[in-house]
Amino acid sequence: MLELGQLIAGPFAAKTLADFGADVIKIEPPGSGDPLRKWRMLKDGTSVWWQVQSRNKRSLALDLRTPEGQDLVRQLALESDVLIENFRPGALEAWGLSPEDLMAQNPRLIVLRISGYGQTGPYRNRPGFGVIGEAMGGLRNLTGEPGRVPVRVGVSIGDTLAALHGVIGILLALQHRHRTGQGQVIDVALYEAVFNCMESLVPEYSAFGAVRGPAGSALPGIAPTNAYLCQDGAYALIAGNGDSIFKRLMALIGRQDLADDPALADNTGRVQRVIEIDAAIGVWTALRPVQAVLDALDEASVPAGRIYTVADIASDPHYLARGMLQQVTLDDGEQLTVPGMVPKLSVTPGTHRRNAPELGQDSESVLREIGLTVEQIAALKARGIVN
Repeated sequence: MLELGQLIAGPFAAKTLADFGADVIKIEPPGSGDPLRKWRMLKDGTSVWWQVQSRNKRSLALDLRTPEGQDLVRQLALESDVLIENFRPGALEAWGLSPEDLMAQNPRLIVLRISGYGQTGPYRNRPGFGVIGEAMGGLRNLTGEPGRVPVRVGVSIGDTLAALHGVIGILLALQHRHRTGQGQVIDVALYEAVFNCMESLVPEYSAFGAVRGPAGSALPGIAPTNAYLCQDGAYALIAGNGDSIFKRLMALIGRQDLADDPALADNTGRVQRVIEIDAAIGVWTALRPVQAVLDALDEASVPAGRIYTVADIASDPHYLARGMLQQVTLDDGEQLTVPGMVPKLSVTPGTHRRNAPELGQDSESVLREIGLTVEQIAALKARGIVN
């Protein structure tokens, strides 16, 4: 598998497949490498994020702007099952590496293209980062408190959603190729990946003219589900929106009158009186510390939880039992905790086979696999085409 992208969306798609055994050759520009190497918090000059995003990959430092570099990509594509890229539309074509050209020599090749707006349409040439896709896809207008500036999610959720849609596309394309021997192009737009997760946004507008906006910690049209302040200043997230769950919740908080009210027997009635219901729950939580609230709700089989910080995650026994926090030994011998593998497969689980590579760490071995001699590789290095 060839990874020609950088930063988040394309590399996250490749990382997901690499975790489950794909041999990913990551092509990076010589000298600088993927900019993610220097994003956020650095350890010994390299982002610790890099250790997650590029684990299980091999690094080939190759200048795609040169004819020699482009020719090497063509040779690599001949032997590849999948190529992933997340450049602006037209970049591959400008380098003579269009999917049509590559698939002419390797009809089985599957090409995943992730971009801000997709490969077609009037916006195709605009630069698009995840936050722009989140806004255009409808998510940004739903976050935060009513009447205030819409806030962004604290991670690059648009890029990640696009990456996961890309992985789905690759898996579907592999099934098709298994039946027919035919490769294909997968076109994923950041905004469309976000838009695909917007649930009832469009049909509600179509049917009722409703323009959904931010609702704080509640979920409009579903009741009760909210964040409730507890005695110790922490919040309990309570989802009592199932009909039988609601009855158990009301009985627990001493509001049997609400549990027995026929007008509140289903979600439609509860939505009409959500302010009253939320107030009743809030009165109960305000008299108890959050852990007592959660213990009581668990005993009553009412879905609830606290808001986790990373410190909570790092010490949580369920995270640990599920293997979601793994210790890896870096190349300098130091230990680093990284996220575990998702999803969990019973026969072919994901594994941490190797650390994220140094820039160009695997250039020589990859190029020798496609037939280049030591002398040819040395000549490419001397000209700065390979690092």
